[in-house]
Amino acid sequence: MNCSLAQFAEILGDKWSLLILRDAFVGVKTFSEFQKRLQIAKNVLTERLNHLVENGILVKQQSRPGVERYVYELTPMGRALFPVGTAIMQWGDKWIFGNQGEPVLLLDKENKAPVQSVEVIARDGRMLSLEDAIYVPGAGSVRGTFIDRD
Repeated sequence: MNCSLAQFAEILGDKWSLLILRDAFVGVKTFSEFQKRLQIAKNVLTERLNHLVENGILVKQQSRPGVERYVYELTPMGRALFPVGTAIMQWGDKWIFGNQGEPVLLLDKENKAPVQSVEVIARDGRMLSLEDAIYVPGAGSVRGTFIDRD
């Protein structure tokens, strides 16, 4: 499907892939640590890690030369998902946990203050809502994408 959101869902649209990404953000790198933290079946973890490597989100590297142990590191493409993961977490904090409070706080490492909410910002600095935005065909658009209404 010629839609960036559909392609995102193809790569990261399942629970385990998002949880692997979340754990990679906090520094998890080894198969055993992912498996321990997620309590995921080893065959499912293997499949998801391979999928994330094949799609450029993670890179698999030997932990030391001559040793059959590997680490999984975020690629620049994977690191670019940090704002997306943050937005999803903030959405869950507000709409799922609400008054119970956030299960995990994301803090600015320098001053230990909570980060601001992820927002969509216009080029002139205004915060935009859904009503303030329109979707139009882009340079890579083809007929029949989600914006076509006829």
